[in-house]
Amino acid sequence: MSRLLRVKISALGTYVPPRLLTNEDLEKLVETSHEWIIERTGIRQRHIAEKGMASSDLAVEAAKNALAERGITPSDIDVIIVATVTPDMFFPSTACLVQHKLGAKNVWGFDLSAACSAFVYAVQSGAQFIATGAHQKVLVIGADVMSSIIDYTDRSTCVIFGDGAGAVVLERAEEDSVGIIDFLHEVDGSGACSLYMPGGGSLHPSTHETLDKKMHYVHQDGQAVFKFAVRKQAEICERLLRRNGLRGSDIAVFIPHQANKRIITATADRLGLRPESVIINIDRYGNTTAATIPLAMDTARREGKLKKGDLVMLASVGAGFTTGATLLRWAY
Repeated sequence: MSRLLRVKISALGTYVPPRLLTNEDLEKLVETSHEWIIERTGIRQRHIAEKGMASSDLAVEAAKNALAERGITPSDIDVIIVATVTPDMFFPSTACLVQHKLGAKNVWGFDLSAACSAFVYAVQSGAQFIATGAHQKVLVIGADVMSSIIDYTDRSTCVIFGDGAGAVVLERAEEDSVGIIDFLHEVDGSGACSLYMPGGGSLHPSTHETLDKKMHYVHQDGQAVFKFAVRKQAEICERLLRRNGLRGSDIAVFIPHQANKRIITATADRLGLRPESVIINIDRYGNTTAATIPLAMDTARREGKLKKGDLVMLASVGAGFTTGATLLRWAY
């Protein structure tokens, strides 16, 4: 078997819609308070797309920023993978719409649905095309307009989610000292009904009844999700560290999915991470599902915490349940 090539992230771009929905705004919509939301989630505000702005629109803006940072054109890309749980429509794929809006030529692509773990799953999927030598440049985008599937009379969900997008370019790493090192992914379908949108698929096609029952919104058993996430995110990170002969203290930058500040800090404590290594920006963006990790990467860079050669761990838990963790050395 030929040796697999090392893969790196060579560029990063993000985008969030300008409109803000603050905790004070939510106090006017549902029975809640700024203090309650902060205590339970750590969120102060979230960005919300205007009516008519779709996931593909956010994805294109993030992609343009990533391509500009790398200094390449859309037609330099071989594959487009869009990680999303809020596609513009069932079909065609959001990747097709992004390709057309970008004006990319001679590319192929697809959507990947893994909820909050979708970005790390998509990065690993894209990395395989580079590692095998099949392609040279893969564009991976995490984009979600969660506000389109949120019931703003449901306090248990409406305070959590925001909208946003992040994109990375994957390429071959010329230096073995940087790039993706290892990953672990896992799914547990027994938790499917703890976080899901029941309406609109082949099981419950859209009808007046599904609309009346609010089946086209996110439904969540918050306690079940919290317990699973606290346990499983730390567990999969520990397994990945052990497999590579590492400890939490070796991690320079920990970039977790931004679902809940308490989940993040519980994971960090269990892994023995240095507090300054943990990236938390949920207060500014809320849970943007597939976009949280690239947005947190951007936060880490802006705060001067992400430098070439840094050992980075990405981690996520999402609906499904899905779980993922990635080890890499930052390439630039």
